[in-house]
Amino acid sequence: MATIIKDFLIDTPPAKAWDALRDFGAVHEKLAVGFVTACRMEADTRVITFANGMTLRERLVGIDEQARRVAYSAVGGLATHHNASAQIVDTGDNRTRFVWITDVLPNEAADLIGPMMEQGAVAIQKTLEARR
Repeated sequence: MATIIKDFLIDTPPAKAWDALRDFGAVHEKLAVGFVTACRMEADTRVITFANGMTLRERLVGIDEQARRVAYSAVGGLATHHNASAQIVDTGDNRTRFVWITDVLPNEAADLIGPMMEQGAVAIQKTLEARR
């Protein structure tokens, strides 16, 4: 199983970053503006459209308020297995450490997902720093 990890600092308070991350159905408006261009909820699953035109269904696995962590899994698509989590970590200096981890099978799916996560990380940082 391939594991992709994006771990980066954001110049925004953790509470504001958590507010954006925990709103699972507003990823296109609060978290990754420009990277995700549309999102609609169908029960516990969001259907998202990326800037490259690709659409994906992501099922919410859980939201952990205390750990400031969201877990989800892609349903369908090119991966036979996909699970991901994103977590907000308070750095103690009014900044946020954002940890985003995805496990995927087949391993080759990481060749597409890795670069997309890199683009997503840039959009997340830009979006959250603008909300500061």
